Amino acid sequence: MGSFDVDAWPPVHVQGEQVSKKDLLLARLLEIAHSVEHSGHGLALIALGSAGLELDRLDEYSDLDFFVIVEDGCKQRYIEDLDWLGCKAPLVYRFRNTADGYKMLFQDGVYCEFAVFETAELRHIPFVPGRIVWKKQDFPDTLLLPEPGRHAPEERSVEWLLGEALTNLYSGLSRAARGERLSAMRSIQVNALDRLLELCATLEPPASSARDAFAYERRYEQRHPRCAQSLPEFAQGYARNVESALAILAFLARHFEVNPAMKRAIEELCDRGT
Repeated sequence: MGSFDVDAWPPVHVQGEQVSKKDLLLARLLEIAHSVEHSGHGLALIALGSAGLELDRLDEYSDLDFFVIVEDGCKQRYIEDLDWLGCKAPLVYRFRNTADGYKMLFQDGVYCEFAVFETAELRHIPFVPGRIVWKKQDFPDTLLLPEPGRHAPEERSVEWLLGEALTNLYSGLSRAARGERLSAMRSIQVNALDRLLELCATLEPPASSARDAFAYERRYEQRHPRCAQSLPEFAQGYARNVESALAILAFLARHFEVNPAMKRAIEELCDRGT
């Protein structure tokens, strides 16, 4: 018999009562955890993201991210047959997006992404600490934590970020000149912009909103509201690669030491594209 973390869970709902999406998400996660407990070979369920240690972010647009940990040799059974989910709401869509798990949608609008692992696998996958919703009482908590430092976000120097941003602009504008507008858009308004977003962190300390370890752009507007005001200028769309590149270049030149020769080369390509 295991034990549940019940501190944040809502009360049991009366059948037919209208409930908030947040309560529905939490209730569904608890329902799945109960099913894992009684599935025969489950060891734990870890909630991640806004359903995990960041419950203050949980809202009507959230989904459920979780790991199911099972006994050695049982993983494929849990992946190939989802009867262990045991939910009252019917599944209306499921898609096996990795070898380890699924993305799925329930009829009542609850969307989930989950993966199934055996204990030893956790040492080799990137994840951030989650919230233990359920585990067997004799199962060590420490086995459900990522190894310290193994998957920490890479720290990159200002020089590297600036160099990448400038060369992405140059490459993108060169592709635009050949008529490769889609590739140009991705190089300028995705790759170069991604590096600019990281550089902005050196100009504006992040607000309290937590950084996503795997997607830097998540919650950027909340973490860097001042820098985010310029995003419409930096990402103007498929038909405005030159305008976006010029806005990014102007920002970089205003705040960092941009190599004059590289700046001129980028500006010349912009002139050709206008």
